[in-house]
Amino acid sequence: MTSPELQYVVVHGYRRAYRKVGSGPALLLIHGMACDSSTWDRVIGPLAEQFTVIAPDLLGHGDSDKPDGDYSIGGYANGMRDLLTVLGIDKVTIVGHSFGGGVAMQFAYQFPERTERVVLVSSGGLGPEVTLLIRMLTLPGAPLVLAAATARAWRPFVAAGLRGLASTGLGATRDLGEVARIYESFAEPRSRAAVRRLTSHVLDWRGQYVTMTDRTYLAQLMPVLVVWGRDDRVIPASHAVNASHASLTDVRVLDDSGHFPHKDHPQRFVELLTEFVAANPPAAYHRGRWRAMLRRGDQALLETVSDPSSPAVV
Repeated sequence: MTSPELQYVVVHGYRRAYRKVGSGPALLLIHGMACDSSTWDRVIGPLAEQFTVIAPDLLGHGDSDKPDGDYSIGGYANGMRDLLTVLGIDKVTIVGHSFGGGVAMQFAYQFPERTERVVLVSSGGLGPEVTLLIRMLTLPGAPLVLAAATARAWRPFVAAGLRGLASTGLGATRDLGEVARIYESFAEPRSRAAVRRLTSHVLDWRGQYVTMTDRTYLAQLMPVLVVWGRDDRVIPASHAVNASHASLTDVRVLDDSGHFPHKDHPQRFVELLTEFVAANPPAAYHRGRWRAMLRRGDQALLETVSDPSSPAVV
């Protein structure tokens, strides 16, 4: 299925590309590192039958501008707020994949009054482990290695080889089609620089050091769905268990799925998301409740984790 055409808007002097389609309650779909809004192409059409779907290319990705700017999680959350404001959208259910999951959590944390629900898909920010290939992007000399690895002379052959392996249907290679797209995007120096800046904000050679697990007790104030692929080789599915233990409300681990469950099982993904929205009224931000939860802090999390009625992974 083909995604809707890109539209463009200039915010703070930078061109932002986005896709917007459908009508109904607003869904904001945020892609992962080095991907773009087309990662949602198998689900955006079906979702648009019931929702207004907004799927941006994050700054530094896709057809959006790639300035020497702020690529922090907080900066991206601010950018999503500003894009929604320009588009005249007040509140959203925010859906984030991989790095985009970290942005989704940060958005909900910074702007709870604009967040109705949160959906995390193979999300970053829930544990330190991440694939060695991503950790290597933080090493000195990584930009030079990437420039050489994506040279025009062999780029088509490498990309074709990755796509060929993805087409075998083996679990260990199922995500290599997406890896091929990411590899090709690294041929552009500005894309490499943006991803390099982004990774420096969230991880180093040892793994992810930015985490939201110390604040997940706040999820008690907002409906949260977590979706993961059991065979994820980028961020392990054990992080879904971390999410379950950290009071997040509804955790689904899908069999026969890797790091892109929305691409591996698009129909099931749409069903899960649609059912989740239908079953959970929008969160209503109340400053007093938010303040009380912050004051209780870790005690609120401890009480939730020790509660035998806490949700289990399905």
